[in-house]
Amino acid sequence: MTAPTGSPRASEHGLPGHLVGFVAALRTAGVAVGPGETVDAAEVLGAVDLLRRDHLREGLAAALLRRSGQRDTFDALFDLWFPPVIGAGASEVDVPRIDDGENGDGNGPVDVDALREILADLLRDGDEETLRDLARAAVDAMGTSGAAGQGVRGQAARPNWSAYQALNALSPDTLLAKILDGLKQEGESDFVSEVRRREIRDRIARFRQMIRDEVRRRTAEQRGRDQVARSSVPKQTEQIEFLTAYADQLSQLRRTVHPLARRLASRLAVRRKRSKRGQLDMRRTLRRSMSTGGVPMNPAYRTRRPGRPELVILCDVSGSVAGFSHFTLLLVQALREQFSKVRVFAFVECTDEVTHLFAPGAELSGVMQRVLREAKLTAFDGHSDYGNALGGFAEHWGSTVTSKTSLLILGDGRTNYRDPNLRVLKRLAGQARHAHWLNPEPRRQWGSGDSAALRYADVLPMHECRTVGQLTDVVEGLLPV
Repeated sequence: MTAPTGSPRASEHGLPGHLVGFVAALRTAGVAVGPGETVDAAEVLGAVDLLRRDHLREGLAAALLRRSGQRDTFDALFDLWFPPVIGAGASEVDVPRIDDGENGDGNGPVDVDALREILADLLRDGDEETLRDLARAAVDAMGTSGAAGQGVRGQAARPNWSAYQALNALSPDTLLAKILDGLKQEGESDFVSEVRRREIRDRIARFRQMIRDEVRRRTAEQRGRDQVARSSVPKQTEQIEFLTAYADQLSQLRRTVHPLARRLASRLAVRRKRSKRGQLDMRRTLRRSMSTGGVPMNPAYRTRRPGRPELVILCDVSGSVAGFSHFTLLLVQALREQFSKVRVFAFVECTDEVTHLFAPGAELSGVMQRVLREAKLTAFDGHSDYGNALGGFAEHWGSTVTSKTSLLILGDGRTNYRDPNLRVLKRLAGQARHAHWLNPEPRRQWGSGDSAALRYADVLPMHECRTVGQLTDVVEGLLPV
């Protein structure tokens, strides 16, 4: 393996600056790294063998990371700042090529079928190191979408590295059945077959990730680490935007619900402890001061006895907004003991109550599918109609909003150019003890196109909640004390 930054002796003086750049990239990606962690990381660089890249990775991770959920971001940036090789590197895998019969120099087209046979053998054996070499060789041979010919000032144009190009040629997922047929033994149980199937699937997924990592590394060499770090490094969970998250990211978000709820509940307990003392009780304080000659040595305070408010949630479950509404509802479900009563209403064109689907102990894994399937949410074309939804809620369930109620509306406020029904919203907000709107769209898009967000924001406070981090801050501020 090629040393990450050249030979140790040659790069000795450049390592501190290289580490500072790595730490700066972590901070840009949202990983909080302070001076103390940076000093610890510098000691790691002096203590480990730089040629043992796995030791270097784990040592720096132990020194720099302080919270869960940061490892994927760290690993991606580590691979950019401390790459396993430079350029194509050395590989034990020779890419088979078709002899075109013209010059016989071995530089003909890649023999994709032969290369897939090699890949199938490696996936069957589970040889991680050779698979990584194969990924490097495959990207070098087939991972360009680019541009031959002349570039700037007559220079050869640089290729565009493409993971899609390499993976599309190799199609590793289509090898699953072939590999399993080769491994199948007579009389083996269904359990053994399923375990083997999952193992091969996991190896294929890791190989696909190797291809993507290799493309990221080669692109960083060509365009610069900083640019690639900004565009292709995985975001931390708290930075993932609800409206652009794909399925795996949404699953990752859902796994953070309960840890987040526990953290918010502990913060709330501290706030309640601090706010337990109420206003100064002058009568009791003066009475106590009589025993100390009129000096108020022991002030008395009115004890606060705040009741837990009721919570009514009105959420848009249409389109991509459903991911945001789902996560927020799961968070509220985890925090429902902070409220005396929670009622949940969903809408698209029409509004319907779905509180029973979020009852304590209810199965929430497929709850949004049940909401869309069981609730009466559409009437005509299935497009969002905030005005009709607000009117229907006020007509059938308006009495649920009282002076003890906190009203929470979840949605992007895009009305499809229909009546926003501000009159009803004003009435509901006036009835509630508190009323807030959580919007998953960026603030700069409020009021654009068919968005009535700015008009709704004139009626009640509207909060930008694009990420878990923003949602956490808002929910913490709205929780009762």
